[in-house]
Order: sequence, then C-alpha cells, then structure tokens
Amino acid sequence: MRTLTRRELLVASALAPLAAASLSDVKLGVTTDEIDEDLLTAVRFLSGFGLGYAEIRSIWGKYNTAQPLDRIREARKICDENGIRVSIEGTGFFKVALPANQAALDEQWALLDAAMERAKVFATDKIRVFAFTTNQPGEKKDYARIYELVREAAQRARRSGLRLAIENVGGSYVSTGAQAAELLKNVKEDNLGLTWDPNNAAASGERPFPDGYRLLDPVRIFHVHLRDYRHLPGGKVEWCAVGEGEFDNLGQIRALRKDGYKETFTLETHWRSPKGKVYATATSLKALLQVVDKV
Repeated sequence: MRTLTRRELLVASALAPLAAASLSDVKLGVTTDEIDEDLLTAVRFLSGFGLGYAEIRSIWGKYNTAQPLDRIREARKICDENGIRVSIEGTGFFKVALPANQAALDEQWALLDAAMERAKVFATDKIRVFAFTTNQPGEKKDYARIYELVREAAQRARRSGLRLAIENVGGSYVSTGAQAAELLKNVKEDNLGLTWDPNNAAASGERPFPDGYRLLDPVRIFHVHLRDYRHLPGGKVEWCAVGEGEFDNLGQIRALRKDGYKETFTLETHWRSPKGKVYATATSLKALLQVVDKV
C-alpha cells in the first residue's frame, strides 16, 4: 500500500468534515484510480470523506478485467472492510473500433465474460461499457451493426443478471446525449442503459444540460459521471476543478432526482493538478459535496 504524504493527509483531513448528511440520498463515489492505483489507499480516502461508494476501473496498475480473480477477491475484501460498495465496474468493453473479423469480436466477448465474472465478485450488477470508437462519427452505415452487437451484449449480460451502462465519450459513435438517446431507442433491452457523462457530451459539442439530458429517458440512466469543464478561447474543452468551470452540477443532480433517479454518481475528476491526484480529487470533491448539500 502506498502511504499518503503528510500534505495529502492534511488535504483529506481538512476537507473530510464537509461531507453532507444528504449523501444518504445522493449515492456518491469516486473512480478509485483517480485517487490512487492502490485500492486500500483509495478506499481509505473515500471513507475519510464519508463516502460509501467506489467506481472501480484500474487497480494496482491494471484494468480490473486484467487482474486475476484472486486479486479481485482481495479488492472486494478491502472494500468490505472499509465500508465501501462498488457502484459500477469500469471496463473497456467495446471501446475499440468496430471489429473487422470474428477473431477481433471474440476478443471482446472474452472481455465481457471477464467483466461479468468480476462484477459478481464485486457484488455490483452494473458494468460500464462503450459503443465503439470512430474517427468519423457521421458514418450512419455503421449504426445498424452497432445496435446489433450492443443488443447481443445486453442479452449475454442478462443471462448473468447484470446490466450494461454505455458511457457516452468523445471518439465514440455515442458521445452525446442525442446519440445516446438514439441508441437506446433502437436497443430496447431493459438491462441496457447509460452511464451519462454530461461533461463528455460538452467536449463533443453538445450543451449537455439541459439540452442533451432532456433527450434521455431517465429510467435508462443507470449511472452518472460528474466533474467540470470550461471552454478555451479556441472552443476546445478542458477539464477543471468542480466549481471552476461551466457545468451546472447542481441543476443536473436536481433534475435527475426530480425525474426519480435513485442510482449512483461518480466523481470522475480528470482534472490534473501539479499537486497530484489526491489534491485534485479532494479539491473537486470538496466542491461537489457543497453542491450535494444544496440538492
């Protein structure tokens, strides 16, 4: 386990008391590798802020799907001992170009099998996935095949009692709320939903809230990523600390709750500070907890 530096401990201990009572209503967590690759270090940080959830993507330097099952069982034990539940398993499933042959597709099915096996160990029914990458998002001819493969993936997951939550992300066929809504309209399996990332939608040119969000069926949103962004003079989006950018986290969370959303949120910090990941996450988490307290 990596030991937090004195500076990191001071940051965490100073900010932790700001955790709000309304966390019992807003199921907030953090992507653990954006705190530290060492899971014990990360979950102790979460516990110090009064958080009860974690999104697990990479642990101990590898995607969780690349870790052997004995390490996944170790990770589950660490979470249990620190009062942390895994909200969603982050994977790279279908975060590839549309497979050009059966061998490439079989690699993805093997990845999904590994993800489902690990989700069971983590005791989460949600797996974060994608809808393929592209340099030409306007290629309409590919969408029928995407819908077919996503539908098959959902059917495979259903047999294991699991849900797939596609994340909208830049460089994907599904990068905005509008594209996510279209996919969900065409793939009606009820265990296939969305990891809604409004900041990613903004980076792809959409006004994510309220415009992109308004297009979505809240029932099909299984998980939500939160952070903040701002536009640079040339129009490009950069990540920043929560509260220092343009995104209306308060409005988005309020709208979700008004629409009956009771699922999980993750602070996926992305902002990089020269003071390190712990500082960056703690800074954004402090601001986000103040938002949650107003919800």
